[in-house]
Amino acid sequence: MHRPDWISLEHVDRMIALDHLDRMTDATGLIQHAIFSIPRRESGYTTDDNARALRLCTRLWCQHPEENMLRRVGVYLSFMEHARTRLGGFHNFMDYQRNWLDAEGTGDCQGQAIRSLTEVLGSSLPDGFRAVARELVETMLPTLADLRSLRAQAYVILAWGHLWAAGVKDIEPLENIAWTAAGRIRESYERNGRPGWPWFESRMTYANAVLPHALFVAGKRWPQEGFLEIATGTFDFLDTSTTVGNFFWPVGNDGWHVHGEEKAAYDQQPVEAVVMADAALAAHEMLCDDKYLATFRRVRQWFHGGNSLNKTLVDVPSGACYDGLQPDGVNCNQGAESTLAYLWTELRSFEFAFESQSDRVAAAAGA
Repeated sequence: MHRPDWISLEHVDRMIALDHLDRMTDATGLIQHAIFSIPRRESGYTTDDNARALRLCTRLWCQHPEENMLRRVGVYLSFMEHARTRLGGFHNFMDYQRNWLDAEGTGDCQGQAIRSLTEVLGSSLPDGFRAVARELVETMLPTLADLRSLRAQAYVILAWGHLWAAGVKDIEPLENIAWTAAGRIRESYERNGRPGWPWFESRMTYANAVLPHALFVAGKRWPQEGFLEIATGTFDFLDTSTTVGNFFWPVGNDGWHVHGEEKAAYDQQPVEAVVMADAALAAHEMLCDDKYLATFRRVRQWFHGGNSLNKTLVDVPSGACYDGLQPDGVNCNQGAESTLAYLWTELRSFEFAFESQSDRVAAAAGA
């Protein structure tokens, strides 16, 4: 995709195609899987995916408020409201007949939910949308306090960090949970880190970069607690572990990366790329070191053919993304999680380009 020197954010939603996202979305919400480019209805829906779609479309609406984007936001937010359980958390799996298949969702589901809801709460969406988001956030606070999954706790920190950066008021209960979560992630690092393996667990699995990303956010808020040092060291270790030559090679989910063993080469998943891209930009914002921009660009190129198979994973005109890289080629199904990973990475690329251009213009004006 050609990118002009100057990018107006109000045009980003026209430059990032949402055709496939719309194809995968019906009146209920976003369907989980696809068979090639066609929604696989038997896979039903997940709160995980609808939360990711809500976060994306909320961000896009804030950059260019228009009715069709607001309609998308309404569908995904309505799904989230329906997904809540009597205990305050969220279901995750719904079949195509709209029956919930679990009593309560996983920890990661709760993490994705809080990230999307804080995106809405910290936005300029209409009052009713933000009121629903605040109610859901407040209802799920006890569930968030009980989370034990490291990644789920990292999502809580990122969610709180978004509200803190946006200047949203009355978020102290969520901040208290985020503080505790940051301490637990630090403790996990102290238990599992060792010479040659500065990491939070005895193996790298999925969505690895959310862990250092969360500590970059925590380090900005609580600079005396050692969070930034851990974030920097673990991100650099992950970056080295997932860079081969000049391209990004994420940990494959066919075996992961166990300490003392070779990392799994495949299946490489788009979710690894999007969380690494997000973390790299957070590191650059915090430390102003261009090596993190190099990482971001390398990770973004993974979608566009800068990978171990030299295969593009995206269909730019439709905004679809394939479900990953296997040893024999691309997984040609274009599911929701993969597509949203690509779309969010593209959005962040445009946002960063716009912010950088704005900074240069401001600097020139002040010279």
